[in-house]
Amino acid sequence: MKAARLYGPGDLRVEHIAPPGIPDAGWVKLRVDAAGICGSDLHNFRTGQWISRSPSTAGHELTGTVTALGEGVDTVAVGDRVVADSRFWCGECAQCRAGRRHLCASLGFVGEVCDGGFAEQAVLPARLLHVVDAALDERVAAMAEPLAVALHAVRRLPKTAGSVLVVGCGPIGGLAALLLSRSFAGTVLVADRNQARCARVARVTGATIVDLDRDAIAAATANAPLLAAVEATGSIAAFTQLLGVLDSGSAVAMVGIFHGRLDIDPNVLVEREIALLGCHAFADELPDAVRMLGELSEPLLALIDREIGLDDIPATYERLLAGQSDGLKTIIRMRQPVEPA
Repeated sequence: MKAARLYGPGDLRVEHIAPPGIPDAGWVKLRVDAAGICGSDLHNFRTGQWISRSPSTAGHELTGTVTALGEGVDTVAVGDRVVADSRFWCGECAQCRAGRRHLCASLGFVGEVCDGGFAEQAVLPARLLHVVDAALDERVAAMAEPLAVALHAVRRLPKTAGSVLVVGCGPIGGLAALLLSRSFAGTVLVADRNQARCARVARVTGATIVDLDRDAIAAATANAPLLAAVEATGSIAAFTQLLGVLDSGSAVAMVGIFHGRLDIDPNVLVEREIALLGCHAFADELPDAVRMLGELSEPLLALIDREIGLDDIPATYERLLAGQSDGLKTIIRMRQPVEPA
């Protein structure tokens, strides 16, 4: 079968490899239907930060159809459409025992600890699989995992009657804006240096585009306090600008993957009572995200950047790292749809 495998930083190869055999006890074999490229995939390709085995088949945002069951599996059946939980937890540490699997002491991810979804077939633990509606568009199903990440970040924010700003209209930021547009009572603002992508998110979600400038934000919110923000860029410069436009008493859900260290005066946080909330993957949000997929199908499809095949993945990594996208999510479809005659 064909798979995209990461050998090391900057070394991603699409290869023909042996297909998986009969799954082990507790594991399930899937025909992969679609998968999404995540910002963390790009970060790992660029830095090698999370390479724990080489080569490994990348891809932790995936949906597929069950084709075989290992011994003892009774939570899914052959023929089920499923999406995968990306988190590979130990189940034994204090955090896991407390139900905080996303904070597992030895947490790894699909596509790292085990082979992922950038392949025609995959084998995953049954405990990671969630059944989805068979009629659901596979492109939408592939967005369940990043939707859960965005949902976790949004839920980390305190409820406020003020305004909320999403900085970064990539996959997680754009999905956070979509969720906020449907649940937040105040004004939803978005900012991104990629103007085309920001415009698409604003069009789909109804959010207001702003610059990271206090006067611009005040004008856009009719001076309603800016008390909540989602930082989804991982940019030190953007985060520094964000601190300058927040009102006192604000909270920031930090979900971006940074490529540097912060240099801030902690007294700014103390004197203005600004809370920084780390957001790592998701907690228990994936089942809720799965339930939302049907009602969110139309906007999710509208946010897709491109649809590609497995052979296109290396070039797509380069394009996305260069910032050349005007949508949120590039979807890999294993079988291209047949056009009606």
